[in-house]
Amino acid sequence: MIEQYVLDLQEVDETQVAVVGGKGAHLGGLSRIEGIRVPGGFCVTTHGFRRTMAEAPSLDDLLDQLSRLNPDDREAIRTLSAQIRGTIEGIAVPGDLAAAITRALGRLGEQAAYAVRSSATAEDLPTASFAGQQDTYLNVVGPTAILQHVSRCWASLFTERAVTYRQRNGIDHRTVHMAVVVQQMAFPQASGILFTADPVTGNRKVATVDAGFGLGEALVSGLVNPDVYKVRHGEVVAKAIAAKQRAVHALPTGGTQEVAIDLQRQEQPALTDAQVVRLVQLGRRIEAHFGRPQDIEWCLVDDGFQIVQSRPITTLFPIPETGDQENHVYVSVGHQQMMTDPMKPLGLSMWQLTAMVPMQEAGGRLFVDVTRRLASPASRAGLLDLVGRGDPLVRDALETVLDGDDFVPSLPDAGPGAQPVGGAPAPIETDPATVTELIERSQASIAALEHDIRTKTGPALFDFLLEAFEEHKRVLGDPLSMQAIMAGMEATWWLNDKLQEWLGEKNAADTLTLSAPDNVTSEMGLALLDVADVIRPHPEVVAFLQGVEYVENEAFLGELAKLAGGTEARDAIEAYLDRYGMRCVGEIDITRPRWRERPTTLVPVILDNVRNFEPGAAERRFEQGRQKAQKKEQDVLSRLRALPDGDRKADEAKRMIDRVRTFIGYREYPKYGIVSRYFVYKQALLEETERLVQAGVIAEMEDISYLTFQELHDVVRSHRVDGRLIQERKDAFRSYHALTPPRVLTSDGEAVTGAYRRDDVPAGALIGLPVSAGTIEGRARVILDMAEADLEAGDILVTAFTDPSWSPLFVGIAGLVTEVGGLMTHGAVIAREYGLPAVVGVEQATRLIRDGQRIRVHGTDGYIEILP
Repeated sequence: MIEQYVLDLQEVDETQVAVVGGKGAHLGGLSRIEGIRVPGGFCVTTHGFRRTMAEAPSLDDLLDQLSRLNPDDREAIRTLSAQIRGTIEGIAVPGDLAAAITRALGRLGEQAAYAVRSSATAEDLPTASFAGQQDTYLNVVGPTAILQHVSRCWASLFTERAVTYRQRNGIDHRTVHMAVVVQQMAFPQASGILFTADPVTGNRKVATVDAGFGLGEALVSGLVNPDVYKVRHGEVVAKAIAAKQRAVHALPTGGTQEVAIDLQRQEQPALTDAQVVRLVQLGRRIEAHFGRPQDIEWCLVDDGFQIVQSRPITTLFPIPETGDQENHVYVSVGHQQMMTDPMKPLGLSMWQLTAMVPMQEAGGRLFVDVTRRLASPASRAGLLDLVGRGDPLVRDALETVLDGDDFVPSLPDAGPGAQPVGGAPAPIETDPATVTELIERSQASIAALEHDIRTKTGPALFDFLLEAFEEHKRVLGDPLSMQAIMAGMEATWWLNDKLQEWLGEKNAADTLTLSAPDNVTSEMGLALLDVADVIRPHPEVVAFLQGVEYVENEAFLGELAKLAGGTEARDAIEAYLDRYGMRCVGEIDITRPRWRERPTTLVPVILDNVRNFEPGAAERRFEQGRQKAQKKEQDVLSRLRALPDGDRKADEAKRMIDRVRTFIGYREYPKYGIVSRYFVYKQALLEETERLVQAGVIAEMEDISYLTFQELHDVVRSHRVDGRLIQERKDAFRSYHALTPPRVLTSDGEAVTGAYRRDDVPAGALIGLPVSAGTIEGRARVILDMAEADLEAGDILVTAFTDPSWSPLFVGIAGLVTEVGGLMTHGAVIAREYGLPAVVGVEQATRLIRDGQRIRVHGTDGYIEILP
């Protein structure tokens, strides 16, 4: 058993995280790479940690108390974690373990200086770096001091920060154990950090080196600013030399101290360019060994580099796998679909199988490869124009990539058969019957799907679904449907462009589209006002609903019938769910619970409507919008007729106003059709899953979310499932939440966000995209989860993104601000329908605007002022 308490670094590799922790495993792996020098040392294994913890039975009770604490209860966590640390440090290291550590020191030099470093089993993993959460002690001399510092490392597993991190990430405290690395000290002339990918831009071809004099503690602790070098293709392409006034040096008796740097040395580079290039070459070797970009701690000792730590860089957004070495440029699907959260594997694969263009996955998000379209001058212009009208940040990001060093190859214009981008479909007549016909076609197709799927089970269900996906794409790609969508959008653009040119008025189409007919999403918001009208007269029902806000099942609908007025309330909610129950937040991910599956999601919104509105509000709101649009039309046409050549201008504008009012509402219908079909697919898959659970093939219903459609098909055929794969996918999905998806991503890993190139906004204002005209002041309500909405009349909704499921909230607010969105995304369309001033695409709006602050939204000019 003694051998297991201590392992030499040379005996360890990356497979032994459970025994020596993340840091120890990485150091063992590093020490095996040819040409990489790692200071000698050994690991005190997790067996030693568990052996010592067994000496203090009181820890069990303390850990039980800790697991019950709320991650936000900082005071309780601080107190209890300090108590646990004190208990651990008070345990004497058992004699056999102490003897093993002393023997290992004897082999390396008992009175030499060592670094004693924590190495937790949940540290330096691909999905969670835990950097800096446990302790490192430098220049520790003598067996007694080393044993004492080993105890301190064990105790550092329960620092307040480490405990809070585990609570927030769902990691059980009992499953994380602490090993300790005891390593010979390096006494460097210079030290620092090497990132093998640029940690700011994500570019995998650019390495960044931070360097300072003495020990790396000076940089890590923020004592000095480092020299910063950027290296690309074996060449220093940028450097900034800092004034390094202080350094940390080791003391002969143990410990470290800060020292002042001589004035003439302060601005000397810590490394030569040649040394930087040599260091990056070593970093590339380490990166190749571990298979992903690394954050590496290094020391320069006598003109040779020693590596003292390497961990994965966990903040980088992953790159889609292509299997080739070509350059690629990807555009985010989530920013267009107003859903930038990660999706589960079943959701990703179902969207890919039903999408009109091929999509790649990375970091739980989908991207479209636009490289070929950017490479050809003709398709490039069309693509930039189309994305620029929708989201100027995407256009700017693409132009930034195009301006870079020939990243996108230039190809001749595509030949026959190439996919046109932004090319307008053939025009159609302005005829409301076209929209009626399209809606009827969609409804008939969904009815046929519902009828035909009923009898399908087992592998036959999956064969049927693959055929249904082809019909899904056929409906989505119906040329008449595409013509109707483009007709509405182009008429909007024409009106905005021409009325600004002729009348000097910005975004005039916003008012002209108020209460446009056939908009299924805005009708959905108004219909919930009608539900509130049914519930409002019945106090018992209102009181009951206030109590069921957070229940996650359908049982409350059955309970309603027992109350006075409850049957009418239940019937009204049921009728609403029959029409809109397939919707939910993040609805492009089929694994998300639909309103029909979790109707309590709607309860807070219904209660807000009961409180904030008078009976008949829905009809009044729609009629007021229609009259406002009519009045605006008369105003615009009369002003145009007063201009030179006014009759022609007025006639053209009238044609476009009729066109926009005929077609703009239909813009929302195809998405409604998609999620309606999705709900049918999902119900069939859930029934199939229930059979798998009953047969004991899978543990729980939720597990299928972590399989792709193709993998689920295989499970149904074989009745076998890989439980480890599901667990890996769950861990990966959890880690994806910490990543921010970029609007544009390159195959070099560069995340390009784009910028608004504007100087027409007041200092300090937050810039965004104007999507719905008007100016409004009010209280900002920062809401990230629709189920937690608590809105009052006059509030301005500030959120990350809104998809159609948020539109029931729109009836009760005065304005809208989102971080994601474009001119024709759902939030913008519905804001215009309801006449709400709105600005979208405001970077970090939910962080920069505090809940409850007063703000002014300039929906015509595209900025937000935070008011005192």
